[in-house]
Formats: sequence, C-alpha cells, structure tokens
Amino acid sequence: VQLQASGGGLVQTGGSLSLSCVASGRTFTSYTMAWFRQAPGKEREFVAGITWSGSSTLSDSVKGRFTISRDNAKNTVYLQMDSLKPEDTAVYYCAADRFLITSSIRRRVEYDYWGQGTLVTVSS
Repeated sequence: VQLQASGGGLVQTGGSLSLSCVASGRTFTSYTMAWFRQAPGKEREFVAGITWSGSSTLSDSVKGRFTISRDNAKNTVYLQMDSLKPEDTAVYYCAADRFLITSSIRRRVEYDYWGQGTLVTVSS
C-alpha cells in the first residue's frame, strides 16, 4: 500500500484545513487508516483514526475540532480540521494497517504503511 497525503498549508488561528490521503491498491476497505502528527522537537503523536469497519477515534487534543472520515470508493481518508490553533502546527502523516482494531488504533508501532507527510502551519 502506498499513501499520498495532501492538503497542508498555512492558516490563521481559528481557520480550517482539510487533509486527504489516497491509498493505492484494491483492498482499502480492509485497512484501518489514521492521522499522526509531529511537531518540531516532539515525538509523532496520534491525532485520529478510523477502522476498516468505520469506527472513529480522536485524540483528546482535537476532539470537537477535527473530524476523520473515509470514502472507500475513492480509496481516500480525510481529516477535516476546524478551529485550528498554533499548537496544531506539525507535519501530518497518514498511516494504514490492515484490520487494526480500535483498541490499538492509537499505537504508532502498529502501522505498517506511512505517507510522506504534509505540513500544517497555524499562525497566531
């Protein structure tokens, strides 16, 4: 599986951005998809995930502001980011793992496939 993330950019505090991640291959429906982010000098952290069965999980830091969704017909997972804050500034990565269950969805080490990352910068 190859993942191609896009949609990053520069936005002011309170603004919105939508990230997309397109996956190659014909078995997209069997993959749990997730977004992680990594700010300068920090470890990569879980942001949001959606299982192959459609169950979504959000980190506490983005709950109520971000939404994850998937379009299986387009092999694409989306991250809608609203009410952005400067602390959301990071490189955002999409990740995939086949049949990963909800209880493991936050664990970075569980994911076998990673996209190249897209930079999101939120100015104050």
